[in-house]
Amino acid sequence: RSLVREFAALPGETEWLEFKCNFADPQSIGEYLSALSNSAALNGKHFGYIIWGIEDVGHAISGTKFKPRQAKKGNQELESWLAMQLSPRIDFKIHEFTFDEKPIVLFEIPCASHRPVSFKAIEYIRIGTYKKALKEFPEKERLLWNLFETIPFEMQAAKPDVTSDQVLKLLDYPAYFDLTNQPLPDNREGILEKLIAEKMIIAKDGGMYDITNLGGIMFARDVNLFDRLSRKAIRVIVYRGVNRVETIREQTGVKGYGPGFEGVISFVNDLLPENEFIGQALRKNVRMYPEIAIRELAANALIHQNFIIRGTGPLVEIFSDRIEITNPGIPLIDTQRFIDEPPQSRNEALASFMRRINICEERGSGIDKVIFQVELFQLPAPQFIVSSNHTKAVLYAHKSFADMDKSDRIRACYQHACLRYVSNDFLTNTTLRERFSIEKKNYPMASRIIADTIEKKMIKQYDPENLSKKHAKYIPFWA
Repeated sequence: RSLVREFAALPGETEWLEFKCNFADPQSIGEYLSALSNSAALNGKHFGYIIWGIEDVGHAISGTKFKPRQAKKGNQELESWLAMQLSPRIDFKIHEFTFDEKPIVLFEIPCASHRPVSFKAIEYIRIGTYKKALKEFPEKERLLWNLFETIPFEMQAAKPDVTSDQVLKLLDYPAYFDLTNQPLPDNREGILEKLIAEKMIIAKDGGMYDITNLGGIMFARDVNLFDRLSRKAIRVIVYRGVNRVETIREQTGVKGYGPGFEGVISFVNDLLPENEFIGQALRKNVRMYPEIAIRELAANALIHQNFIIRGTGPLVEIFSDRIEITNPGIPLIDTQRFIDEPPQSRNEALASFMRRINICEERGSGIDKVIFQVELFQLPAPQFIVSSNHTKAVLYAHKSFADMDKSDRIRACYQHACLRYVSNDFLTNTTLRERFSIEKKNYPMASRIIADTIEKKMIKQYDPENLSKKHAKYIPFWA
């Protein structure tokens, strides 16, 4: 009702707002849905609106006879028919209510987010107060596409048009203040101001708010209450043996990443077997996999996932011989450059905030820590696998050198060279023997691995003119 007053007070229709009285042509309504969705995006509005019951001239609130939920197109309900003709599907809402005892209908239309919205395969736009085909205005079309590239997923609305009460009910705001080491304000306004400043929520007209995807994915009390985020919580599955035939245990998180991440890591760690670790002069039992490596790879899966891929989310799978950590989306850099390249994140606001609250490390220091811990724990080299829509990191349980195959040894040699290089050092026969716990007298075994890795063009000699194999130094192929 506050929107009715607000719209009636405007000097005229806008590119994101259309007034109607009793107009009810289904085809035209569908075209307006497309036009207003696209124009709302161009005008920086989260929604476009069609309102029935306000007159074009003078904006008198006269009421309407239009009843959309009783209307049909052929034998199909109007709302269902309209939804089926829109691409991509947009979650428009129909509100029917009375204002000053007059019936009002309001269509609330989300702005286009990733591509222009079309109706019956035609994209529309508002030019002033006129509805036109978008293709007739190439400059508008270009602006729209440019806009989609500049609105990151985190800033889009996960839960639009909610009250301040709903914001505080849906978001675990005490966890936000705790994780950012700030005192909890003693009033609602102070809490909301902080959440707005962090872009967790966006203040709207009429005293309403949008909870952004950043706010929802980081601090949802229950991600299942956010349609777009419900499959993005971390899922953990434990299998018996080395395949997926028998599931022992499965758990899917419900909290946002902020309050939920530590619980997931603890849950995973508690499920892992112990392994005997022999340090400099110390023999002790530790978890099979280094917690730092699991933390880093799990955090990377959250940060680098492609949120646009529906129906899938971050997944941790525990087998008897390995852990697989998978995220939707393919990496923006080559997997062989994970150790040295600064990461390129699809979700920079998410990555930045997760660094602030110490869920993950600063830029570029994650995968090298994983490799360092893997070497320290005397484990096989991790593997990074890219499929058509997913990226998978695999941590392997302990294997003796004799049980490693040729590809295991080459991968470990390459990663060892990378780790040495980013530490301003070199791979040598000696360092590789230490990596694999090969005795000095068996140095030809290390030489064989180095030769195999050179043959695969993954490492090269630092000084090709040095003919002494004994003192040869090696660096990654990209160095």
